[in-house]
Amino acid sequence: MAGLIVMAGALALSACLLTPGRFTSALDIRKDGRFSFSYSGEIRMLALSKLAEKDAATKAEFVETPCHDDDLKDRACTADELGEQKRAWAEEQKSSAERKAREAEQMKAFLGGIDPSSPQAAEELAARLRRQAGWKSVAYKGDGLFVVDFGLTGRLDHDFTFPTIERFPMANAFVQLSRRADGTVRIDAPGYAASSGAGNPFAAMMSGLGGEAGAKDAPAGPLPFEGTFTITTDAAILANNTDEGPQPDPSGQRLAWTVNARSPAAPTALVRLGAN
Repeated sequence: MAGLIVMAGALALSACLLTPGRFTSALDIRKDGRFSFSYSGEIRMLALSKLAEKDAATKAEFVETPCHDDDLKDRACTADELGEQKRAWAEEQKSSAERKAREAEQMKAFLGGIDPSSPQAAEELAARLRRQAGWKSVAYKGDGLFVVDFGLTGRLDHDFTFPTIERFPMANAFVQLSRRADGTVRIDAPGYAASSGAGNPFAAMMSGLGGEAGAKDAPAGPLPFEGTFTITTDAAILANNTDEGPQPDPSGQRLAWTVNARSPAAPTALVRLGAN
């Protein structure tokens, strides 16, 4: 069970590793399969925000626990009782240190070899993103917050996910384009929803397991989250969950979402490529 909790904790932390802050995002899909995607604004990387501070703040010292007499009243502990308390405390500290060391190694693996406790971790990650195609600028503002400008064009002969990070075994998706065999493309934006929803799929699992990592690493309060997501296309729009539905646009049709922590559902749409 302990191993399952540790594994679930690592998965949960990776699953909510990336969250949008304030942003503007746009997707254009042409019916011949060409597409362009952009994201401009904030991205928070929760695994980098408070780990070093938390480790520094959890330096433990032994505190004597009162002993009790037969009437359950507090009394001074004997030397033997005090020695037993100290022995149990020392074993607990050793077990905790070993667990934290394992979790640190797991988190380092999820971060592609970057040590999250290192003061240089955020800049290492920013430098890695700058090397990847599409990341026009990446600036670190502290406390896990990056301001980025991303833009990429391509052809939908394969699926597309944003963001992806070199050497990360997994990262939660803000936007996914899934090309189907019948020529349709499903567009999902799970990252553009409230963090308690599709953006954090392992949160419920961690709550059920009672994992310590899930509780300690969770933000103390809601993070600023608001933005717009717009899809323009000359392809046929088969389904969408906007309030207004498709609107006329010089390039064809437009779907638009304004999202924030109160948004009831993640943006989604289905379009058909080829001749309309």
